[in-house]
Amino acid sequence: MDGRDLVRSVSVVGSGRAARGLRTVRAAWRRRRIDAAGLPRRGAERARVPGQVEGVEPGPGGGLIRFGRSELRIVVAVNGAVFWGWDGAGPQPSYALAGSGPEPDARAVLEPDKDGGWRVVAERVTVTVSRHGAVEVCTPGGVTLRRDLPPRWWEPVGGGTARWMQRSEVAADARFFGLGGRASGPRLRDGTYRLWNTDPGRAFGPGDDPLYLTMPVQLVVADAGTHLVFHDTTWDGTVVLREGEEGAGSGHDRAGRCEVRMDGGPLRCWVMVGAPARVLHTWASLTGAPALPPSWALGHHHARWGFGSEQEVRRIVSGYQERGLPLDAVHLDIDHFDDHRVFTVDEDRFPKLPQLADELRREGVRLVSIVVPAVRAAPGNAVYDGGSAVDAFVRDASGREVRGVVWAGESVFPDFTHARVRAWWGGLYEERLGQGFAGFWHDMNEPTSFNAFGEPTLPRSARHALEGRGGDHREAHNVYALCMARAAYEGLRRLSRQERPFLFSRSGWAGLQRYGGTWSGDVATGWPGLRASLSLVLGLGLCGVPYSGPDVGGYDGSPSPELYLRWFQLGAFLPLFRTHASLRAGRREPWEFGAEVLEHARVALLERRRLLPYFVTLAHLARRTGAPYVRPLWWGAPEDRALRDCEDTFLLGDGLLVAPVLDPGADRRAVQLPRGLWYDTVTERAYEGPARVLVDAPLSRIPVFARAGAVIPVRGADGGLELEVWAPARGRTGGGLVVPDAGDGWDEPEIERYVVRRQGGGVVVTREREDGSAEPPYPVRVRGLG
Repeated sequence: MDGRDLVRSVSVVGSGRAARGLRTVRAAWRRRRIDAAGLPRRGAERARVPGQVEGVEPGPGGGLIRFGRSELRIVVAVNGAVFWGWDGAGPQPSYALAGSGPEPDARAVLEPDKDGGWRVVAERVTVTVSRHGAVEVCTPGGVTLRRDLPPRWWEPVGGGTARWMQRSEVAADARFFGLGGRASGPRLRDGTYRLWNTDPGRAFGPGDDPLYLTMPVQLVVADAGTHLVFHDTTWDGTVVLREGEEGAGSGHDRAGRCEVRMDGGPLRCWVMVGAPARVLHTWASLTGAPALPPSWALGHHHARWGFGSEQEVRRIVSGYQERGLPLDAVHLDIDHFDDHRVFTVDEDRFPKLPQLADELRREGVRLVSIVVPAVRAAPGNAVYDGGSAVDAFVRDASGREVRGVVWAGESVFPDFTHARVRAWWGGLYEERLGQGFAGFWHDMNEPTSFNAFGEPTLPRSARHALEGRGGDHREAHNVYALCMARAAYEGLRRLSRQERPFLFSRSGWAGLQRYGGTWSGDVATGWPGLRASLSLVLGLGLCGVPYSGPDVGGYDGSPSPELYLRWFQLGAFLPLFRTHASLRAGRREPWEFGAEVLEHARVALLERRRLLPYFVTLAHLARRTGAPYVRPLWWGAPEDRALRDCEDTFLLGDGLLVAPVLDPGADRRAVQLPRGLWYDTVTERAYEGPARVLVDAPLSRIPVFARAGAVIPVRGADGGLELEVWAPARGRTGGGLVVPDAGDGWDEPEIERYVVRRQGGGVVVTREREDGSAEPPYPVRVRGLG
């Protein structure tokens, strides 16, 4: 017995939360007993390295290189992505890949290299393998982007799962981004980052790691080029990053370093090289196109844990309407459930929920429902009985249902790694649709199980189907939420064929974008939480999840009027624009913070409504190209080191640059501008980049700039689409892409291309078609002419 855990148990029971506290103590000890009986004991281990090359077997896109104690499979795909897997591991089975993965590039050739090594030469990349197993990825010009040293395994002497370690080197000037949702960033400094989806159990800030959504995806940006690396294993692990140091011309540069350690799973890796846009396009082609949210989901959402009743929902919606504030969705948290049981409604507080949903929809407001994976383990609970009938719930090594404690009390958890369970769960959303809900947010799906001590999740020895392969929670944990999202998305497609599903999930893994987006989780109320909100959105976008956003105002506490407004102004330019707070936090309606904040929040809301056509365009482009809506400043110029180190400004698509105010008391701020001409969208003053400029940032707005020559689709005064065109610099042309809103169904609208050029003292805008140029079909407003 662990004495410290015994002390924690006594403390929890005596904390005044005796009923729930006692359950969490029991759950923690039960979890410990299950793992003690079900997990293999790790004894003596034997270290192993690949050895030396002994032979090769050429194959499509590359081949198999045999070493003395391992073998390495290398394949270059037709999309330019490079795959390698040690011990002969192949790309499948994988939860990350969409379909069976890309075809090998028949033009890639495996050939001998110097000193007994081998190399695979392809159009976009060359991969060299030393005779001891070091793998280098080089540009076609021969510049090394990364060098992975020979890996090392530690294998249990009596058999079992081997853990492994891979060390890598990158350029001294390289910067690291990604690894899923990280509060510190978006640039990842020196440190250790854990790869285990985790509910921190409280509001988090920049120093907290790990969080709800981790993934072993890194984007590495250096002078020599950009590359994305993905270690395709779902097991628990850590990534240790050390940025390099340049020798100030002395020639003694210290390379950047990365060390990946995994507790198990295959040692296999994907690498994509090229410009950031190409890399994210390749990543999307590998892991799946981002789901396209319905257009209403790109508007403003209002949420709160604790609305409490239909009357309160109507009061909030009326508050928006009476003040002329746009509102597109209201989210209902767990308090609308009957005693916290998923897929139920408290009939006392929400007696006519379908009628309420219908009334709100007619007023342009959708209802969104929370959905949690925990199912109360009580006979008579329809969801539990239905799941038991199809053997849906996770079991331990002895065959007993694994039980945990969540909001509904003693609960069981569906095994979403089984196709039959996903089909059953997806069918349950028919009840939600019948209640009038139009969208869904998945919560507590790391999965979280309250424990007085130890990890707040399922036992690591809990058994999972893993698509028929069989395994335990060590392998299934990180993809649990991903598989839950798949179950919901596929179920909603069957149940509501005419409308695109809308869902976002607190947890997930590589490939989550196929089914929806995510949000920050319980970000702490405070200026550090505001800064972390932007870091999360930028980092997730670079991992292929373009639709995300924070809890505006922070999840806990009561933000000051200034903090709330600055958070609101940032949220108005992020993909998911949602206010949300906990049961015990202060209110988040704009009118609760005084008349001045209300008027400035109105400006932000109206600007978001005006920019909805631009967000629709960005959503369609994300689906077709993988490019995130919100992009780091270096997106178009990764070789610019000043931009690589800028973390407080972002690009919204190609046309806009947003500089949120992230510090208290600021009424001016410095803004780093990329190369080109940029217009302040309020004053229309022009600034030439690259430059660092000081601009006004009054409480009424945050600085936003438009790129010269940009074409921004906006909502006109009559509700129709208009083109806002920013004059190109003299002697230059401009242009942009516009995707008109085709509704919330499955129609694929055409991408419209526009070209902008100066002519005399004015600007000419033409639409470029396959059959020639034409006049734009929408009203055009030219700005920036002075």
